Amino acid sequence: MLKNPWKSECACVSRRGNGIMASWNRYGSRMREAKMLTLVLLVWLLSVLEAVKVSPLIEKVSDHKDFKKLLRTRTNVLVLYTETATSGDSHLKLLSDVAQTVKGQGTIAWVNCGDSEGRKLCKKVKVDPSSKRGRAELLHYKDGTFHTEYSRPATFKSMVAFLKDPSGPPLWEENPEAKDVVHIETEKDFRKLLKKEERPVLMMFYAPWCGVCKRMQPIFQQAATETKGKYVLAGMNVHPAEFDGLKQEYGVKGYPTFCYFEKGKFLHHYENYGATAKDIADWLKNPQPPQPKTPEVPWSETDSAVFHLSDESFDSFLEEHPAALVMFYAPWCGHCKKMKPEYDEAAEILNKGADSPGVLAAVDATVHKAVSDRFKISGFPTVKYFEKGEEKYTLPQLRNKDKIIEFMHNPQAPPPPEQSWEEKPSSVSHLGSEDFREALKKKKHALVMFYAPWCPHCKNAVPHFTTAAELFKEDRKIVYAAVDCTKGQNHELCKQEGVEGYPTFNYYNYGKFVEKYNGDRGMS
Repeated sequence: MLKNPWKSECACVSRRGNGIMASWNRYGSRMREAKMLTLVLLVWLLSVLEAVKVSPLIEKVSDHKDFKKLLRTRTNVLVLYTETATSGDSHLKLLSDVAQTVKGQGTIAWVNCGDSEGRKLCKKVKVDPSSKRGRAELLHYKDGTFHTEYSRPATFKSMVAFLKDPSGPPLWEENPEAKDVVHIETEKDFRKLLKKEERPVLMMFYAPWCGVCKRMQPIFQQAATETKGKYVLAGMNVHPAEFDGLKQEYGVKGYPTFCYFEKGKFLHHYENYGATAKDIADWLKNPQPPQPKTPEVPWSETDSAVFHLSDESFDSFLEEHPAALVMFYAPWCGHCKKMKPEYDEAAEILNKGADSPGVLAAVDATVHKAVSDRFKISGFPTVKYFEKGEEKYTLPQLRNKDKIIEFMHNPQAPPPPEQSWEEKPSSVSHLGSEDFREALKKKKHALVMFYAPWCPHCKNAVPHFTTAAELFKEDRKIVYAAVDCTKGQNHELCKQEGVEGYPTFNYYNYGKFVEKYNGDRGMS
C-alpha cells in the first residue's frame, strides 16, 4: 500500500504549530507574572512612601541622652515604640494629626526599636514592642517620669482628650456599656440624625465636667440598651463655645438638658434628674411636657416679721425708725436663702417687742435697684445698719439670729474690713460679666479662677495664683484672670461657665473654653 505523503507532512506541520503555541503560552504567562510582580512592587513602594509622611511635630528619638532631655523639658509626653520602621505606620499617621491638635499642650515622640541606636534605647528603658499587638507600644510620661500605658481606643478623639487631660476620665463613648447610646460630635451630625431618623430621639446635651451628667450617664446608657430598636438615645457634649447657637435654639441653660424629638421636630424637655432607667423607658412610651414648677413665693409675701422695703418706701421707713438693720438680698442667692430663717427669727423678737432697740428690714436688690445702686450694693447678702436715717455700718459678720440680736442691743463698729483681692495691686486681671468675653478673646492662654470671697479654699489659692500671674506678667499672650461669682451679674457668667463650686479654674484659648484645670494649686 502506498503511503500518503500529505498526511505525513500535515502531521509534521501540526507538531511544529503546537510547539509554537506552547512557547507563546509560556511567554504570555511569564509576562503576566512580571506585570503582577511589578504591581506588587509598586503597591509596596507606595506604602513605604506613605509610611514616611510623618508630621515634623512628632519627635524622632534614638539616643538615650536626647530621650532623658525630652522628658526633662516636657511635662506631657506620649511615646510610640515600634519594632521596626514600618510596624507603627498606622499609629504614626493618626498621631501626626493628634500632634497638630495638641501642639503646645502635649508632645508626641517616636522610638524605632529596630535600628541600632533605637534598640539600645529600648533596652535601657525596658520596652519590647515585639511582644505587643501590632508590634507597637504607646507609653505616657508625666513630669519627667513614666505615668501610664496608653490603653484607651486608638482614635483621634480619644488620644486628643487623653493628652489634654492625661489623668482625666475617659470619654463617655469609650465606655463599652455606652455602645447603645448614639454619640454625636458635630452640629452637622446632630442635624443629620434628626433628618434621617424615623424613631423618636431623646438627646442628652451634657458637659464632661458636670457632676449630674456623670451620675446620669450610666442610667441613660442602660435605658438606651433597654429601649434599643424602638427609640434612639443620643448624647452630645455641647459645652464648647461653637455650640452656643444650638444651646440657645433648644433652651440649654444648664447640664444635662434632655430634649425629645419626633420626626426631627423638638417636642418636650425631660426634667426628671433623679430618674432610673425604667423611669426614662416608661416616659418614652408616653412622653409628656414637664409639669410647670410651683413658683417660689417671694419673701415679701410670706408670713414674715421682717419689714420689706421698696425704692419708694425706703427713706420714709428710716425716718420713722431711728435704728434699723437692712438686709439687701437677691432671691437666687444661696447665702441669702441660708440667712433668711435666722433673720426672720431675729425679727420675730426685735420687730414685735415693745422695748425693741431697733427693727429689721429687707430690700430685694434685683427689683428695687435705685436704692441698691445708691448704697453701692455689689454682693449678697449685704447687711447695713442705719441710725436716724443715715448709713452707719456695713456688717458682713452678722449672719445668725444671736449675733443679729446681740448687735442691735449694742451697736458697735465692725472690725476694719479686710482689703478685697480685687483692691490689692497684682498682675491678676479681675473680670466681670461686662468684659469677660472681650478680654479673653485677645489672649492665647488664659487661666481663670472663679471664686467667692468667703471661700476658705479660694483664700488659700489666692497667693499662689497671684505669684503665678506675676511670673508671666511680661508675656502679652498669657493672662491669669479672676471672677468674683458673688458680685453683681457675675453669678450668671459663672453658671454659664460651669462653675459648681469654689474655686473653679478654667483654661481658655483665645476666649474658647478648653478644659478645667484640676492640677496642683501651688504656683508651679
